[in-house]
Amino acid sequence: MTFLPPVPALSPQRVLIYSHDTFGLGHLRRARAIAHALVAAAPERRVVILSGSPVSHAFRFAPGVTCRRLPGVTKLASGEYQSLGPGHGLDEVVATRAALIRHVAERFDPDLFLVDKEPAGFHGEVLPALHRLKARGCRLVLGLRDVLDDPDLLAPEWERKGALAVLPLYDALWVYGLREIYAPLDGLALPAGVAERLTYTGYLRREAPEADGPDEGGEEPFLLVTPGGGGDGVELVEAVVRAYEAQSLDHRALVVFGPFFPGAEQAALGARIAAHPRLASLGFDARLERLMRRAAGVVAMGGYNTFCEILSFDRPALILPRVRPRREQLIRARAAARLGLVGVIEPGQDADGARMAAALDALPQRPTPSSRPIPGLLDGLTAIRRLAAAADARCVAAE
Repeated sequence: MTFLPPVPALSPQRVLIYSHDTFGLGHLRRARAIAHALVAAAPERRVVILSGSPVSHAFRFAPGVTCRRLPGVTKLASGEYQSLGPGHGLDEVVATRAALIRHVAERFDPDLFLVDKEPAGFHGEVLPALHRLKARGCRLVLGLRDVLDDPDLLAPEWERKGALAVLPLYDALWVYGLREIYAPLDGLALPAGVAERLTYTGYLRREAPEADGPDEGGEEPFLLVTPGGGGDGVELVEAVVRAYEAQSLDHRALVVFGPFFPGAEQAALGARIAAHPRLASLGFDARLERLMRRAAGVVAMGGYNTFCEILSFDRPALILPRVRPRREQLIRARAAARLGLVGVIEPGQDADGARMAAALDALPQRPTPSSRPIPGLLDGLTAIRRLAAAADARCVAAE
């Protein structure tokens, strides 16, 4: 892993974070964790998050952090995108988003611009801001989660989007993971000099917010079942409910559907859950960390943020990864299982449900992630604070 320099006395005062948020909660939650870590390290800092998430209003942001909402778009089952607002074409929405990004960038005048995952932004919407900020001397950083997709799928996608050609604009690339677990850009034909700008930070440690009311879940031990945002979580919840209906399992299970869980399926599964004495459900909890900290075990699809929480709260975990439209969760789950951090049931491995029921029954007795210590595993936020401070010191030296 790249050596991280000591923290200089100066730190960037203005940080702009772009999070395109076309599907789920992952991008916003990652941006929020980073923003909070930056202002905690330097209270004088100001951070603005540009997010397309339709539920950004449900989250609290620390003093010094502002979230500006971009007009929403959503991903269809076909893989195509459309505007969340009626009567607006996709091109019109992208143009509006690009203009808002450029406007905020010019008014806020950041010292550091951190772009999440998409080098050119959604449909290239961040490119005008990138070029303008580059000319102003702002430091440009691309932040990447530990796994993007199978290289055979990622390479043509990035070629089609022109993402590879954009990479030389960035002064640095931060991977929020460890190379020992996965290297997301391996297998890509990176432009000259880009590989030398790459730093692996470690995963982003999460904290549970303080309780300001009674916690859900009760006092009895429970398994937390979370499909994240829920938009593609029907198979996970169906598998858990079916296992409980088929066998008598010791631990209660609490299902948190997520804000994007399909309505008809949530109603049908919610009725089955309500009829079972060992099951309960919630629609959405923006402070899921509190539940995870208390759970006897976690059942999840294995998205990046949930994986960070499993590691941070040291919970025994069972992962049922999705494989469409990306193989990201499967790749992450296999790597984590190989290291003994989680248990995994892959698609097609549980035709009769018996394996699921047995895994749920044994989940609270599984080894926790900390029983397989990995140096630097959860150092991501500490590393990002150091990298951000070093970036500002370089900017000051250049003036």
